[in-house]
Formats: sequence, C-alpha cells, structure tokens
Amino acid sequence: MSAVIEIGWPQLALCLLFILAAGVASVALRLGLQRDLLWGTVRTFAQLFMLGLILKHVFHIQVWWPVLLIFWCMLAFAVQIIHGRVRERSVRYLDTTFLSMFLSFTIITMIVTGLIVQVRPWYEPRYFLPLGGMVIGNSMNAIAIALDRLFGELRKSKSLVEMRLTLGASYREATADITRDAVKAGMIPSINAMMGVGMVFIPGMMTGQILAGADVVTAVKYQVVVMLMLVGSTSLGSVIVVLLSLRRCFTRDGRLRL
Repeated sequence: MSAVIEIGWPQLALCLLFILAAGVASVALRLGLQRDLLWGTVRTFAQLFMLGLILKHVFHIQVWWPVLLIFWCMLAFAVQIIHGRVRERSVRYLDTTFLSMFLSFTIITMIVTGLIVQVRPWYEPRYFLPLGGMVIGNSMNAIAIALDRLFGELRKSKSLVEMRLTLGASYREATADITRDAVKAGMIPSINAMMGVGMVFIPGMMTGQILAGADVVTAVKYQVVVMLMLVGSTSLGSVIVVLLSLRRCFTRDGRLRL
C-alpha cells in the first residue's frame, strides 16, 4: 500500500471555496446562514486541530480511568447538544438522557474494544475513544430524534392520552403507540444506513483506513463492526431514554405534565 498523501496548508485553504459557494447561495436566496457558515468553519478548524493536539498526549495514556473520564466528558457535551435540539422545557430529561447514554454507550464501546476487536488493554485510547466517539456522534442524533418525536406526539395526542388515563389505563398503556413510534424514529436512520452502505456510499471509517493504507478486507471488517455497533447503540439508547423520559412526562398521580 502507498503512504498517506499529505495535505498542505495551501490545499487545505482551497476547501474554503466550498464554504464561499455555500455563502453565495445563502446570500442569493436570502437564507441568512452566512454567520452560521462562518462560525461553523472557524469552529471546525479550531476544534479539530485542538483535538489533534490533545490526542497526541491522550494516546499515550496507559491508565483506564482518564480514558473513561474523557469519554464521559464527550457524553456530557453530546447531552448538551441534544438539549439544544429538543426544545421541550416542561419536562426534565437531561439527567435521564445522560444516564441512558452513559449506560448503553459505555457498555457497547467496552464490548467492541474488549471482546470484538480484542484490544489489549480494552481501554487503549487509540481504539476506545475513536470507536466511542462514533457511537456518541451517531447515536446522539438518534436520541434527539426519539425525544423530539416522543414530546411532539404527546402534545399532539394529549386529549387522547388523557382520555385513556381517565378510563383507567396506566401511563404506559395510554402511550404505548407513542412510545413505539418514538423508539422506531430513533432506530430508522441507522437501519437505513445499513441498507445503503457499500452500494450508495463508502462509510467514513472504511474510507479513512483505505486512505491510510490499510488492507481493504481489514477495512471492511472494521466497518461491519462499526455499522452493527451503531445499530445496537441507537436501539438501546433510544429505548432507555424514551422509557425514562416518558415517566417524567407524568405526575405521581398519573397526570400528563405537558
């Protein structure tokens, strides 16, 4: 395999033409996205290069607890992003979201690194943090979709839910269809990705390994692990967060808070 082709600073600067084109489209169509494009570009450069500097030191860590601490900090930032996307403020769901992500994502990442990839030690940061970051990044979107669907459908079907409650149904029975729809909404994107992988697009991890000179078959195996890992994390995370957050939508005497 050939060595990785280095990208120079002039070539990297050429990528700004893509942002310029998007900015021109925003101005021409009066989308008002120029500031977001500029700020997003600045943050992309700053955050990724800062990450690169940090990872140079992190990859030398040989103790398990700093690696997990970094992973959980990544989780906390993801929860804040979800809170910004899901604009429901009458129900407290930040702690349930963090708990569901903490349990499901930590367990799944440990299983992947320790049992499937068989990294020794299992917390090797060069494997644990990139794989865990994929779990968080992809599943974060699924959880945001599931929560948004849950709260939206509860508000939309408030009268129907309250009628079921007055007829003696428990809050779980009164919202069974809404719960199913919310969990399904969170799971569908990762399932759709499995349907199109290899035929419609070449996934990021496989592309990165191929560009880095890895054997194609090895890259395929890693990508299969990643795809199945993401389905598991989105499914488990969506189920836990919906069930825990659903309970918060009702008072102790069974009334809907929304």
